[in-house]
Amino acid sequence: MADSAGHDARHTLDLEHGNRTSDGQISSIADAEDRVVVTKDDDFVQSFLINGRPRCLLLVATGNISNEQLEEILRINLDSVVAAFADHRFVELGRDALIVHE
Repeated sequence: MADSAGHDARHTLDLEHGNRTSDGQISSIADAEDRVVVTKDDDFVQSFLINGRPRCLLLVATGNISNEQLEEILRINLDSVVAAFADHRFVELGRDALIVHE
């Protein structure tokens, strides 16, 4: 599904097993479809650091905020996030900073 900024995105609810899809399956699907996994879940970070999966990871490290606040942070930083993934595989988005991991 394309979002308003023109990016194609899939939510876990759109997958065959919905939110019961395992992290490994999510990583496999994302890698096969050349997608970035967007998550708040540290399990994906550990998998990325140890196994190199998923291939590309956006960690949302904003803590508990409203969906409206999260959407605003994403909207403000979207161009920078996209640019970061041109040369990097792991990016972290916080309330006040975008961290590009080497």
